[in-house]
Amino acid sequence: MPLKPEVVAQLERVLSSVEQLLPPAVGAIDWSQTWAANWRCHSFSGYLDPVAEVDEIALDDLLGIERQKKILTENTCQFIKGYPANNVLLWGSRGTGKSSLVRALLNSYAADGLRIIQVDKNDLHHLSDIFVQIRQEAYRFIILCDDLSFEPGDPGYKVLKSVLDGSVYASPDNVLIYVTSNRRHLLPEYFQDNLGAKMVEGEIHHGESVEEKISLSDRFGLWVSFRVLKQDQYLEVVQRTVARICREHELEPLWGEEVADAAIKWSHEKSKRCGRTALQFSRYWVGQHLLKQD
Repeated sequence: MPLKPEVVAQLERVLSSVEQLLPPAVGAIDWSQTWAANWRCHSFSGYLDPVAEVDEIALDDLLGIERQKKILTENTCQFIKGYPANNVLLWGSRGTGKSSLVRALLNSYAADGLRIIQVDKNDLHHLSDIFVQIRQEAYRFIILCDDLSFEPGDPGYKVLKSVLDGSVYASPDNVLIYVTSNRRHLLPEYFQDNLGAKMVEGEIHHGESVEEKISLSDRFGLWVSFRVLKQDQYLEVVQRTVARICREHELEPLWGEEVADAAIKWSHEKSKRCGRTALQFSRYWVGQHLLKQD
């Protein structure tokens, strides 16, 4: 017996509503052709979305952070070879190369089986779903959570603690967690945190509260700090960056007192001497030179 038209119309509306709750249909990722993916959350579920084009930044492009490059490269190589390695917290001032360093490692070691999955802070509760999808893959995965910080009560805080502890949400052997943050302990810190055993706003065991604040960052085996550059370091980074961009455009290297003075003035306007500021100035200066040649 055929359904009445009004029943068919109602069923179509129901199906349309259900489809909006479901993630788009995606096939399994071919990790031999895909170096990186983003976790996309959709309603109550999610899926891995391949990144079509990866930033081509190389380790040699990152200047002024030689110590940080060495530490992270060694840890990543240990991981790729199946040796013991640590989860990493990269923390420090913005623009100092934390995220760029992780992307550069991918470009250097993708041929050796390294892959990256980027996860937003708000999607950390999906980590166990991600682990299920990649634990049997013959690749080594870095789960990257970029620019991470928490406010008190954020649900992702306890999920990440559990993953790093190796308890309920334990990560597979082929997964490490790399996190970048402007905060050393991933949570806001206040003057009262340094008041030791004194009573703070009625809290008797204040030290226990402070211990809870640092308990997450303590679970990362490596802390890698990034700081702003001294002026001579900044100028060296600018000079080498300008030279690289000039080579890319078949120009003679542009350097001299005028360029150095302009670079210093640029850093004052940006209020920071770091790799990002050096790159932005170098693009501006070389671009202006090319424009004047037209």
